[in-house]
This record gives sequence, C-alpha cells and structure tokens, in this order.
Amino acid sequence: MPPPIDRARWFSEEVDPHRGALRAYMQRAFPGVRDVDDVVQDSLLRIWTASAGRQISCARAFLFKIARNRALDLLRHDQASPLVAVRDLAGLSVAEEAHSPSDALSTTEKIELVAAAIADLPERCREIVVLRKLSGFSQREVATRLGLSERTVEVQVARGTRRCGEFLRRCGLTAADANR
Repeated sequence: MPPPIDRARWFSEEVDPHRGALRAYMQRAFPGVRDVDDVVQDSLLRIWTASAGRQISCARAFLFKIARNRALDLLRHDQASPLVAVRDLAGLSVAEEAHSPSDALSTTEKIELVAAAIADLPERCREIVVLRKLSGFSQREVATRLGLSERTVEVQVARGTRRCGEFLRRCGLTAADANR
C-alpha cells in the first residue's frame, strides 16, 4: 500500500483529470441513468478505496470500468423496480375501476397478506425473494451474498413470486388488488 501522500498525488494526477471525460462518457453511453454526477462521484470513491488495497496500473480504464458497472447496476435496478417521478399529482389522469371485494381491504390488511405470503415461502426461497424484490439487490449481488449461482437466484425468485401469487389468490386477492 502506498503512503497516503503518494496515494493522494496518484489520485490527483492519474484519476481526477479523467472526471470530465468520465461524466461526458456516462451521459453519452448511459442516457437512462438519472444522476450521472452521483455515478461519477461514486466511481471516484470506489477507485480511491480500491487503491488502498492494491496498485492500479491503468487508472483511467479502471475508473471507466467501475462507472460502467455502476451504471449497469442502476439500470438493472430501475428495470426491476421502475419508478417514475411525478411532479404534479393533480395533473395525473385517474381511471375509475370497477370495485371488487378486495377493494374493501385496507392497505394494512394487504401488507399483512403479502407478508404472510412471503413468510409461507421455504426459508432459502424467502431469503432470496426478500433480498431481490424487497431490498432491491441485483441478481448478481444476491448470488454473491448467498454463495449461489445467478441462475439459482433467478429460479428461486420466479418460484417465490409464483408461490406468493398463489397464496394471495387463495386468500381472494389478485396481484392487481395488492398493488392498489
């Protein structure tokens, strides 16, 4: 590990000069990333942290690789749980839907039913579904964290989601009802 002064000099000479180019690359290559500045800042922090434990031979390539991977993670996360920012709620058009018996359920009751559906899953499946769907970890992050293959995580999430849906249907609640 290089001394702190050498590391700071390395960072200011080898990494920081690429900040502008990295920002431009991120905007061009990943237009779907909401906050490019956060990705750039996070990438700079990650390369600084990585440099404490090992020597980095090509700072520019390593920095761009970190930023690319971070952007892909964010895009995957947004794809798994898309959120759309709405500035004016009053301007949204709301369609009236026919009332079903499940409309009478309160939000608390719906949450309790979904929690019961998750609790009904086998332990390993429940752990994977909670990490992936509720905690927002990527498939790769869940696999790494639990020492599983990504395919196993994918299969378990699909099974868990299907079993939760079946549980809710047995309780008279559809997935659309649970989302209301």
